[in-house]
Amino acid sequence: MYIGKTLFAQLMDFLPWKTFHRIIDRHDGDRYVKFMTCADQFRVLAFAQLTYRESLRDIEVCLSAQAAKLYHMGFRHEIKRSTLADANETRDWRIHAEFAQHLIAQARSLYAGDSFGIELESTAYALDSTTIDLCLSLFPWALFRTTKSAVKMHTLLDLRGNIPSFIYISDGKLGDVKVIDILVVEPGAFYVMDRGYLDFARLYLMHQMLAFFVTRAKSNTRFRRVYSAPVDRSTGIICDQTIALTGTISRKDYPEYLRRIRFKDPETGKTLVFLTNNFAVSAATICALYKARWQVELFFKWIKQHLRIKKFYGNSENAVKSQIWIAVSVYVLVAIVKKRLNLDASLYTLLQILSVTLFEKIPLQQVFQGSDYEMPEGVPCNQLNLFDF
Repeated sequence: MYIGKTLFAQLMDFLPWKTFHRIIDRHDGDRYVKFMTCADQFRVLAFAQLTYRESLRDIEVCLSAQAAKLYHMGFRHEIKRSTLADANETRDWRIHAEFAQHLIAQARSLYAGDSFGIELESTAYALDSTTIDLCLSLFPWALFRTTKSAVKMHTLLDLRGNIPSFIYISDGKLGDVKVIDILVVEPGAFYVMDRGYLDFARLYLMHQMLAFFVTRAKSNTRFRRVYSAPVDRSTGIICDQTIALTGTISRKDYPEYLRRIRFKDPETGKTLVFLTNNFAVSAATICALYKARWQVELFFKWIKQHLRIKKFYGNSENAVKSQIWIAVSVYVLVAIVKKRLNLDASLYTLLQILSVTLFEKIPLQQVFQGSDYEMPEGVPCNQLNLFDF
């Protein structure tokens, strides 16, 4: 019988805790803290994400029912909802944001060699945002409309592995296109966006930074055709043109030529018009890149369905942002575990399994790979007694 660490403790071992404590020290996160340190807060909220807890009381009751196993999960004190509420209000959310970015860097390096169905040497990103509606009376700091509040989660998704490489959390009033101003643009990379990001001045800045963009044209975009390349209409591509903008403002904002591709989707019959500053790759690749943008929509749908970012454990800005960043960390952590253990199961399947087995003391690989798994020789399975000398 395996009597070592619980599954939750094994999962937490994949986290770089030394890095986390350096981040905490840099922000003085545990200054004057006796109970519920930043690391404890992270563990508790990660547990809440993995087991779909809905409230602070829900977290407290669930952990109290397994009080004998708390020490083996990394908790040195009994978890009280009042202590956790105070931690959510006072522990700086930037600690969890910085730690999530470190995990994202790890995950991206693991998935760098993966293919996303398009033969492309450059990195491709999908940029979009999702709105999380909130109650105006409980979240007055998250301005959106006169009758309700909201926060926006702006995400730049690396299409290799579907790992978010950039996340910015704002109130609901911030326009999507303004997020381009705070992006660190990577030369040579492709940025795929919908029509909400069509701002020629900002796109021209990206062009000057040697990055490529793919977006959709608006119906009122004024232009003149400079050249038309031959196309195979049987592929759905209607035209592949080089154009110059002729609008009074747009031609000043973007003085160089653009590439305009008109495509009719054979599956839906819908006609789409794409704009890009890349003239090297094929028109079919540009169309496929925009189709791959749907991955960011699936990412938003996935985290809203399977992580707790629609119901919050606190009403302050600090509590909301802490919960969102820890949810992102849990998503990336499961992606890291999936890659390092070479698991074929989807992230959804992994989360479902973890949600009902976190208190179990069995090898992590056995849970995901079935009961046929055998522990390799030389792996210690007995936990030392605290009072053995």
